[in-house]
Amino acid sequence: MLEQMLIYPLKNLMRKKGRSLITILGVAIGVCSVIIINSIGVFGTTAVNTEIESLGLGGLTVAAKNSSIPLGRDELNTIKSIDGVISAMPVFAENSEALSSFGKSENSIIWGIDSNAKDIVSLKTVYGRDISRADIVNNACVCVVDQTFARNMFGKDNAVGHMITLTIKGNTQDFKIAGVIKTGSGLLQSAMGSYVPNFIYVPYTTVQHIAGLANYNQIITKADRNTELSALSRTIEKKLSALNSESEGSYKITNLAKQKESLTDILNIVTSILSAVGAVSLIVAGLSIMTVMLVSVGERKREIGIKKAIGAGRAVIVREFLSEALILSLTGCIIGAFMAFFVVLAGGALMNNSSVGTDLKTVLTTCVISMISGAVFGVYPAVKASELNPANALRSL
Repeated sequence: MLEQMLIYPLKNLMRKKGRSLITILGVAIGVCSVIIINSIGVFGTTAVNTEIESLGLGGLTVAAKNSSIPLGRDELNTIKSIDGVISAMPVFAENSEALSSFGKSENSIIWGIDSNAKDIVSLKTVYGRDISRADIVNNACVCVVDQTFARNMFGKDNAVGHMITLTIKGNTQDFKIAGVIKTGSGLLQSAMGSYVPNFIYVPYTTVQHIAGLANYNQIITKADRNTELSALSRTIEKKLSALNSESEGSYKITNLAKQKESLTDILNIVTSILSAVGAVSLIVAGLSIMTVMLVSVGERKREIGIKKAIGAGRAVIVREFLSEALILSLTGCIIGAFMAFFVVLAGGALMNNSSVGTDLKTVLTTCVISMISGAVFGVYPAVKASELNPANALRSL
C-alpha cells in the first residue's frame, strides 16, 4: 500500500522533473496569492480599526440639532454623571491651513479638546507635553501635533517650541507647539498621504475664545465596556432634554462604535471577495494538475497495460494516479505557504510593523481547499487510466 501511495507516485513524478516542478509552482503561486490577499485584508481591517479607536470613535457623540439648543458646561456635567459613562469631553473640529515660520503649509483639522483627552482618545506623547488643565483655564495658544505634521513642516520629529499659524473661523492666531504625539498607527496618513489631513490638538477653550462660540460643537463620551450603547444613548437624550425642557429628539447622539462595526463588516466583505478572486488561481492550478496527469496517462499506457495484465486492479491504478495528483498539490501548498509567510513578513518589515503576519486558520483552509481541488481534478485522469484495456494499452506502443 505504501509503495502504491507514495514510492511509485514519487518515482513517476521524478521522471518528468521539469513538468512536475512547473505544476507544483502553479499550485504554490495560487496558494501564496490567496494567503497574501487574506493577510492584507485582515491587516487592513485591524489597522483601520486601530486608527478609528485612536480617534476616540468607540463611544457616543452628542450634538445639538440647532444652535438655539444649549450644549455647554451644564450638559457636559449631566452626561458625566450618568451611569456607564467613564469620561466625557467637549470637542470642536475646524478645518484649517497650518502655516509654519518657514513658509510651509499643511491642510489640517484642528481639534479643540479638554485636558482629559487621553481618557478618550489614544494620544501617545513622543516629545514635550499634553494639553494641561492650566491651558484650558487660561485659553492658552498652545497645540499638540503629530510626528508626520512636525516632519513635513519642520523637517524633524521634535518640533516642540516652534510656532505655527492657524485660522479658526476666519481669525488667524499664532500657536506654540507644546508637544508631539504619535496618534494610532499613522497608517491612514502613510497610505493616503495628502488625502488625509493632519490633526492638530488645541485647548477647546481657546477655540471657543477665538471663534466667539458659547456652545460646544459636540461632546464625546467613553462608555464602560459592559454598557449597552443604545440604552445609554436614550438615557443621555432624556437627561439632556429634561435639563433644558427641550423635546426629545433635540439632540443628535451618534453611536460611533456601531459605525465602526459597519465599516469593519464592509472591509471583511471586501477581503472575502478578493480572497475568492484569488481562489480562482487554485482552480487554474487544479486544471493544470489534471492536464499533466492526462498527459502522463497517455505516456504510460504500456506501463498501465503491464500492471493490469499481471493482476493490478482498477483500484490500484486509481490509487497510484490519485496519489500523484495529491503529492503535486500538497508540495505546492507547502511551498506556497512558506512563500506567503516570507512575503508578508517582508511587507511588515518594510512598513516597520511587526503585527503583520499570516493567520494559521487561513493557511490551513487554503491548503485544504487546494488539496481538495487537486484530488477532484486528479480523479478523471486516474479513472481514465484504470479503464484502459490491457491488450489495447500494450498494442498502442
